[in-house]
Amino acid sequence: MTLRSAAFMLVALPLLLNPLASAHTPGPQHDDGHPRWLAGDHHIHSRYSVGLNHDTDPPTPVLGGDAIYPIAMNAVMARRFGLDWTVATDHGGPNHAKVNLEFAYPELLESRKAVPELVQFFGMEFDTPGADHSSIIMPHSHDEAAHLHQIERHYNKREPWPENPEWDSEPRMLEALEAMKALPQPPLVIAHHPSRSATGLGDYGMTAPAELRAWNDTAPHIAVGMEGAPGHQATGQIRDHLAPSMYEKYFQGARPRGAYARAPTMGGFDQMTARLGGFWDAMLGEGRRWWITATSDSHIHWSEGGADFWPGEYSKTYVYAAKNPDAILAAIRAGRMFVTTGDLISELWVTASTGSAHARIGGSLAARRGDDVTVQIRFLDPKTPNHNGDNPSVARVDLIAGDLSGPASRPDLDVHPTARVVARFTPEQWRSEGGHQVIEHTFKDLRAPMYLRVRGTNTDELEPQPDANNEDAWTDLWFYSNPVFVALTEP
Repeated sequence: MTLRSAAFMLVALPLLLNPLASAHTPGPQHDDGHPRWLAGDHHIHSRYSVGLNHDTDPPTPVLGGDAIYPIAMNAVMARRFGLDWTVATDHGGPNHAKVNLEFAYPELLESRKAVPELVQFFGMEFDTPGADHSSIIMPHSHDEAAHLHQIERHYNKREPWPENPEWDSEPRMLEALEAMKALPQPPLVIAHHPSRSATGLGDYGMTAPAELRAWNDTAPHIAVGMEGAPGHQATGQIRDHLAPSMYEKYFQGARPRGAYARAPTMGGFDQMTARLGGFWDAMLGEGRRWWITATSDSHIHWSEGGADFWPGEYSKTYVYAAKNPDAILAAIRAGRMFVTTGDLISELWVTASTGSAHARIGGSLAARRGDDVTVQIRFLDPKTPNHNGDNPSVARVDLIAGDLSGPASRPDLDVHPTARVVARFTPEQWRSEGGHQVIEHTFKDLRAPMYLRVRGTNTDELEPQPDANNEDAWTDLWFYSNPVFVALTEP
């Protein structure tokens, strides 16, 4: 019996014996109401990411045609690899809204019962009009499935049959966001692998800076960010004796991290995030609350011929929240998040303070012109092995800052010249406190509003370098914080 079939029987047997079980979903276990760092993944595929049989009209969905695991198995593996929350994000082409509503959602309800200690959201990988993919994450509610069904049925660009190219337009995405805004409990939208179709550094493909600005302008509390570190990172784990990988089919033997074939990832991160003074810094320099995440994009595990890690095995998005659905979504919306690969760290606190005022990741500090602002960085480097059996150490931490300069001069702007590394810290420059490593830096006599963010690595690269094909992702680890904003008033 394979790992896949064993795990499926473990969680599915009770459900098969009682297929008419109540749709009532118990709340997640272990919610004591106190916020803490909770690891999660908002981009996970199940067997309801279907293939299509084009011998019929309309095409018939083929179960397991694109991803292969039951939702409950994904949940079991997510818990095994340390996750506290997940999102089911299937897609599949024409008439997939029916698949999500009538098949994926009932299985998600049963998975919530089978793995109650995991907060499980219903969502989808949206075939985004005018762009690549994105997560839609639905708030927990009695009508979550009906609301997602309406979004997918009316706006998912691959939904209609016969195919309708008019659905694949940027204005239609803005219409979709307006429809989401009208819902009593609006979802979240996070752009997936935004530069995967790019042809070079700054040469964007299906998802462009102007589009992401338009999304955020239209629905700033819905379209809140992008994948900083995309999935499909297990290309270096593929071995010739295993089942032939999909990469052999699509990339003629090459195995680019993240499936970024023409414009590679940089330290496992998308160029929109990894490029210092690039698109992400440009968004933050406008003062936009535009956050980054890290996901698995799990379809098929590398040990079974895919190029994926299990949810949580390699990448984690940590949110600071109490362990309940509403608190987790609120934390994502507010940017109280950091991301890490390879379990390089498991806690990260970035606090900016002046006098008695302070702000943390995702927040904003009100300072007076001429104030000194002290930044404290506190992180936890786990002493236990990661899921590759390694115990990586943080080799350097970078404090990055940029000016808050107001709206962009043009919508396609993807540079922010004032973004810079303020200081680089090595282990000799931090101190230990209660198991945490602590770094402090003071901005003296602050004269302009700014944002600041933090990144760290186990490598000696001063800036993340383009990733080679077949690279072992476990040797190239990074973490990134979301920003803290510092606003200025006159003395």
